[in-house]
Amino acid sequence: MLSRLAQALAPALGRIRVTVAPDAHVPSGSVIVANHTSLADPAVVLAALRRCGVEPVVMAAAGLWRAPVLGRLLVREGHIPVHRGDRRAAEAIDRAESALAAGRSVLMYAEGGIPSRRDAAEAEPRAFRSGLARLVARTGAPVVPVGQAGARRITSGGVAKQVAGLVTAPLRRPRLCVHVGRPLELTGDTAARTLQAHAAVTEAWRAAAAGLS
Repeated sequence: MLSRLAQALAPALGRIRVTVAPDAHVPSGSVIVANHTSLADPAVVLAALRRCGVEPVVMAAAGLWRAPVLGRLLVREGHIPVHRGDRRAAEAIDRAESALAAGRSVLMYAEGGIPSRRDAAEAEPRAFRSGLARLVARTGAPVVPVGQAGARRITSGGVAKQVAGLVTAPLRRPRLCVHVGRPLELTGDTAARTLQAHAAVTEAWRAAAAGLS
């Protein structure tokens, strides 16, 4: 349902373009990792993935589960709340491991949050946290890098600017680009795996950003 909602709503906010690298695909039980720049980009990424026939379990900030309607939808569909800075944070990795073992793909944002800057410009992904590497070490799951660009043209900056951006997006129709990269197997220790994933997502982001021009 969440992926279907994203596919229905995201095109109303802008013009979505999806590109796929040669030999790219999303294997069952893979970890999809995308760059996170805006409150709008999860909807854009989910809409793009559904075009590719993929409806992943999403790891997202636990605060979303407090929203009355959205929270019930997230619980019903088995998406995974991430309690950052909380002793419950480790539970997210456990639940992601279970989803992968069941053959589901899991979408996660390894940067751990959106940028604090207020401009709508593109910038390469920030440093990744270690959760992705630890999940892959436990499961051996392949990683599919996804880059998105343009979502900050929908929402960025302070609350007033974000609301204004969301309201005017259907009129402005900003260009939104998503690029799906080839799956890769991470190797080495936690630091090495984290750097490999970051490099792959950065490459995918550059391919997506090139589509904005």
